[in-house]
Amino acid sequence: MTDPGPPRVFVYGTLLPGERNAHVAARGFTARPATLRGFTLHHLHPEGYPALTPGPADAAVRGAVLTYDPPAWEAALPGLDDLEGLHDTPPLYTRQIASLQVDGGEDLTAWVYVYARADRLRAPGASVVPSGDWRDVPDRDQPGADGR
Repeated sequence: MTDPGPPRVFVYGTLLPGERNAHVAARGFTARPATLRGFTLHHLHPEGYPALTPGPADAAVRGAVLTYDPPAWEAALPGLDDLEGLHDTPPLYTRQIASLQVDGGEDLTAWVYVYARADRLRAPGASVVPSGDWRDVPDRDQPGADGR
C-alpha cells in the first residue's frame, strides 16, 4: 500500500462500536471517543445511514477514532472503502484526512469519510442531526438491520 496515511479513521455512524456495521471495521484497533469540528452530520431516511459534510467552523460531530496497528489497518481499509462506496461511480463518500480531538484533549489526524452526493442532501428524507451524534437518532437502524 503506497503512503496509506495515518492508521486511524474517525467513525461517526454505523461503524461506531455497537452499531450495525461495526464488524466491518475488523480488528486490531483501539477506539476512543472523539470530536470532529467543522463538519455537519445528516441522517438519510429511508436509507438509514449518516452523511458527513463540511459545515460551519462551530459545528461538531461526535464519534470515535479507531487507531489500528499497521497490519490490521492494511487489512481493514479495503473493507471500509467498499462499505462507504469509495469506488462507486459516482462515489458515495470520499476519504480525506481531517484533524479531530480525542476526549481528554489530544489532537490527532485521521481519515474520515465525507458524503459525496450533495444532491441527495437536498431531497426529502435528509435532515441534520442537531446534536452531531448518530446515537441520538431515534429511528436509526440498529445492529442486524439491513442497509449501510
